Amino acid sequence: MIPSSIKRLLREPLVHFVLLGAALFAGYSHFTRDAGRDAAQYQIQLTPDELLQMTVYFQSKWERPPTPEEFDHLLEGKVQQEVLYREALAMGLDKDDTIVKRRMAQKMQFIAEDVAAAHVPDVDELRAWYARNSDLFAMPGRISFRQIYFSPDKRGERVREDARQALAKISGQPVDSPLAASLGDSIMLQDYFGDRSVEMLAKEFGPAFAQAVMDVKPGAWQGPIESGLGWHLVFVDSFEPGRVPDFSEVEPDVKTAWLAKQKEIAWQKAYDEMRARYTVLLPAVPDDDPGLAASPAGSASAAPGGSGS
Repeated sequence: MIPSSIKRLLREPLVHFVLLGAALFAGYSHFTRDAGRDAAQYQIQLTPDELLQMTVYFQSKWERPPTPEEFDHLLEGKVQQEVLYREALAMGLDKDDTIVKRRMAQKMQFIAEDVAAAHVPDVDELRAWYARNSDLFAMPGRISFRQIYFSPDKRGERVREDARQALAKISGQPVDSPLAASLGDSIMLQDYFGDRSVEMLAKEFGPAFAQAVMDVKPGAWQGPIESGLGWHLVFVDSFEPGRVPDFSEVEPDVKTAWLAKQKEIAWQKAYDEMRARYTVLLPAVPDDDPGLAASPAGSASAAPGGSGS
């Protein structure tokens, strides 16, 4: 039921005039928007490379070239994407869209990095770079050892002393002594660990055990050494200390690392130049809002190239 006051308002000529004017303005805006767009904006010109890419993609997926009908379908799909993209731009749908912004920013970074990828270093350049960054390629020490485990859950407070007494019994015994195998407790981990780095051991036993076992001299039962699991006696078979490899051993890896570093440098340089052109304005912080005042955005503005963003 429409109230009588609204009925009277709708009968007013002035209201009719305002509504008609609004409708005419909306229609005019719609048609002038399209008319204002250049005719070239409605032309979709596909390059030979784009047509070839569609064919190659289809062939890689289906292992055969597309039929004429299938190619027409691919072509229309490409045209549809371009039409929708242009219409979305015309409507401003790209504005304030986080996903679009992230994708465009990523493409700008790729463009900056491609500058570095265009340069192919020679061997002398790689050697010189390797000499300055050889620590990046250092090979960690490797160790092989057997362990006997003593469980705190089973032995309680006497676990470390039990391990010491076991060491006294097998001191001087070979690594494969039957007596050694009978002294410890069961554990899910294996008894023998071959060719392990300190990082690998740290993941299984904890950093303290990994570092301690690396200091054990090979050829005899030693310990007890504590880990995150309990206590252990260890017999180190072999130990290969860490070293920096010769350039010839890691040349392909050096080239890969060099290229990654050049991309990083090129991107940072490009961004610094772009960032210097911008000034960031931040909202003023109310005096009664201590939370915002303590945040990095608590200033009114940031100078060009600064860290205000």
